[in-house]
Amino acid sequence: MRDLDRADLDRVLADIVAIRSQVAAGTAFQGYGPSALAVTGALALATAILQALLLDDPTAQPLAFLFGWIATAVVAVALVGAEMLARSRRHHSGLADAMILNAVEAFLPAGAAGALLLLVLARLAPEALWLLPGLWQILVGLGLFASLRALPRPVAWGAAWYVVAGLGAIAVAADGHALSPWTMGLPFAGGQALLAIILHLAPGGDVDA
Repeated sequence: MRDLDRADLDRVLADIVAIRSQVAAGTAFQGYGPSALAVTGALALATAILQALLLDDPTAQPLAFLFGWIATAVVAVALVGAEMLARSRRHHSGLADAMILNAVEAFLPAGAAGALLLLVLARLAPEALWLLPGLWQILVGLGLFASLRALPRPVAWGAAWYVVAGLGAIAVAADGHALSPWTMGLPFAGGQALLAIILHLAPGGDVDA
């Protein structure tokens, strides 16, 4: 009898977890705040300016160029993540953990693909590292498209921006295979600013306090 009760309890708990996950999947995610996104856009522009001043020839120093942007991305993710945790606790209460997990899972494939592209190209085809800025932007766009089911529909414009900007960055760099701070800084500054505006205008998006 005790074993039966334990089995029933385990089934009930599993059902509760499944229900919470389904509710979270069907709820609009309000964890992304416009403030952090605007700051990350400014951070991207600042990184581009610093690299333009400090790197005489980014194409001759591809790892210094790319790792500068990786450091910027780490700071940006930390800022967005901190605001996401705070806003999720405020807006989603008991569903916060499930909502955050869904948001991370939507972006994880694109983020992992970006990291693996860097490792593979740096190790096996360093002459193709010039492709990374455009590819990274395309992956950000795809990550946003993957997240659309839980975000305001106008975020699709931001996703499209990153895909088009990534293709444009590859086209611009195709002739000389050159790396430029501006093919990273300007698309990310513009894209993050666009997303910040979209989320600010969305219901609940301007409530950051």
